[in-house]
Amino acid sequence: MSSRTGVHAHQLRYYEAQGLLEADRGPNGYREYDEAAVLRVKQIRHLLAAGLSSEDIAYLLPCAIGEAPELLGCPELLAAMRTRLDRLNDQLDKLARSRDALADYIDAAERTASWNYPPFDQTEPLPVSA
Repeated sequence: MSSRTGVHAHQLRYYEAQGLLEADRGPNGYREYDEAAVLRVKQIRHLLAAGLSSEDIAYLLPCAIGEAPELLGCPELLAAMRTRLDRLNDQLDKLARSRDALADYIDAAERTASWNYPPFDQTEPLPVSA
């Protein structure tokens, strides 16, 4: 399965542990996957690339059709995807605020820079105000 999908064996075992993938055991104890599992792994990879968690994916996979996959638009599925999108937007907003604050600090530091201040690469520690 690993060579057929380009997914490492430890990732396949993780997908199994998360309930995303099923394998039978052969007489030798090795995992055996059917053809549907190849498609399932490709679907999982696409959904992971979209930023979905394995928990989200477990919920979505029954609605997945095709490799890309296409998802059937049932209300529960749409609600789960909107919730995930809202979480991503919240994270992006927080990152944007952090980026803006850091840029403001850099601008302020550049405006008040003093050529008399010792460079950071000196062995002496920087002065700390009490």
